[in-house]
Amino acid sequence: MSSAVYLSLLLLVLLETQQVTSGSHVLRNQRGVGLARLSLNTTLTMMSQNNNDKCDLVMNLSAADRCAFVKNTTDCNMEDGFINYLNVAFCLLPPNLTPLTITLCIIWLLFLFVILGLTASKFFCPNLSAISTSLHLTHNVAGVTFLALGNGAPDVFSAMAAFSHPHTAGLAVGALFGAGIFVTTVVAGSVALVKPFAVASRPFLRDVIFYMVAVFWTFLMLFRGTTTLGEILGYLSLYVVYVLTVVISAYIYNRQKHSMNSSVQSVAHIPAEFHLSDSSDDDDVPCLNGGSVQQEYESEYRPLLPYAESTSQILLSSLNPVDNRKWRRKSRSWRVLKVLKTPLEVLLLLCIPVVDPDKDDRNWRRPLNCLHLITAPLACVFSFQSGEYGNYMIQGQFPLWLLTLLLGLFLSAIVFCTTTNDSPPRYHSLFALLGFVVSALLISAAASEVVSLLHMLGVVLSLSNTVLGLTLLAWGNSIGDCFSDITIARQGYPRMAISACFGGIIFNMLLGVGLGCLMQMVQTQSDVQFDPEGLLTWVLAGSLGLSLVLSFVIVPLSKFHLGRTYGIFLLVFYAVFLLIALLTEFGKIRIV
Repeated sequence: MSSAVYLSLLLLVLLETQQVTSGSHVLRNQRGVGLARLSLNTTLTMMSQNNNDKCDLVMNLSAADRCAFVKNTTDCNMEDGFINYLNVAFCLLPPNLTPLTITLCIIWLLFLFVILGLTASKFFCPNLSAISTSLHLTHNVAGVTFLALGNGAPDVFSAMAAFSHPHTAGLAVGALFGAGIFVTTVVAGSVALVKPFAVASRPFLRDVIFYMVAVFWTFLMLFRGTTTLGEILGYLSLYVVYVLTVVISAYIYNRQKHSMNSSVQSVAHIPAEFHLSDSSDDDDVPCLNGGSVQQEYESEYRPLLPYAESTSQILLSSLNPVDNRKWRRKSRSWRVLKVLKTPLEVLLLLCIPVVDPDKDDRNWRRPLNCLHLITAPLACVFSFQSGEYGNYMIQGQFPLWLLTLLLGLFLSAIVFCTTTNDSPPRYHSLFALLGFVVSALLISAAASEVVSLLHMLGVVLSLSNTVLGLTLLAWGNSIGDCFSDITIARQGYPRMAISACFGGIIFNMLLGVGLGCLMQMVQTQSDVQFDPEGLLTWVLAGSLGLSLVLSFVIVPLSKFHLGRTYGIFLLVFYAVFLLIALLTEFGKIRIV
């Protein structure tokens, strides 16, 4: 008989010995290959039941039996995601190609992070800015709500996707805590190294205090192992209190400033997009976009004589993501990266409309916007809940995607016939709402794929979800913020960079954990149960809390001056934390 049969019989004998001691009954005296395969399925089913459906046990089996285990174990069934990566790793590809499988999955993971970054920065954030402008929100409210959502969209959607299933909740915990440590140590330390500066005292203390409260509340929920609906609603309301605190403190500060007749000339020219949660307390917040300079720069490329583009020319130019002026000024590495991202950007441009209130025409592109009325709803149908509604039949006869296509064609024809290429219609702001919905669904779908892929990598590499969350997921979602904050600091604006470090992660944790738990409660109709993955979770939570306490103590003692010594201290702190976390993961550090 084959080795698989011998293994199945051996597992069956071991299981029988265990079951006899507990009074259970199993099948006995079975002969032949067919019966042996039946006993293997029975054994795998019993193993999955006796181990609370832990998919990690698949690596304890031989390569020939892993596919059957994956198919018969509930924990291995990932409903979210377009691809079942565990089936790909253990059933579709041969076992001797596992290193190649891991390499391809990591490449695909990087591509998913590019999708998250592009969709958030190029489409999600601009549409959120347009919506906040249309709603006439104050700068501070927009900064701590819409702008924070735009910057933290990958983290929030990744956390919500991970919390939707109990066995991947460790990814969310690891990602949110890991990203918090990474941003408050590596990013903040890099900013202090690049440009030593004096931090704004009141915004810094306010953000650190609120973040410590959020971390402590999350720690309590993990320690208790459960949370209720009332506690989650209170958890979400903490962010509402934070927003109110920001708005009220900004109002009081501005009122005191005007009553004292202090000089406000340095603040008078600050554009709307940089009046964030801390702008009211920062007198040196600059104008980074250089609006007048940009206008003069663009005026050099305006034609001397009026020129009207045809509809086809407008469509082609709208789908070109490469700016010829930038192309000539950028480095070779930027050009290579741009070439690699261009196909993805073209696909996103085809599906997601973008409204820009700062432009005279508000980025109105008549042929492309009419096409969006067809492609955007279809993208929503095929991306919502990982394409579950792509094959949905209305009353079992008419496909939903065909109805969406027909309605899109009808609306597109109406808009095309009632508008012109020169001026946007009055309802053009509704395209910002459409772009917001489509980009949010695409980010959510990509985040679900990231969670499913990381879950598979954790199973194959025998790593916990928590360590994958605090490393790959946290780094992938935070590396963009790291480079942007360091760039802002190098340009001479470190106070804005440090404000972005602490302001965004409060939003990510409160909304990521709160909405994720709320979604799980709606799905299961019960309280959320947490299953901390051993000592590593407490190392993670304790390290984040310790870093915040040290910052809360050291920064005021240094008179709120962040120098290079403090930056080196933060980088060393993160290196020590990462070393301890990895040693804990591999069992070198454990509770006796």
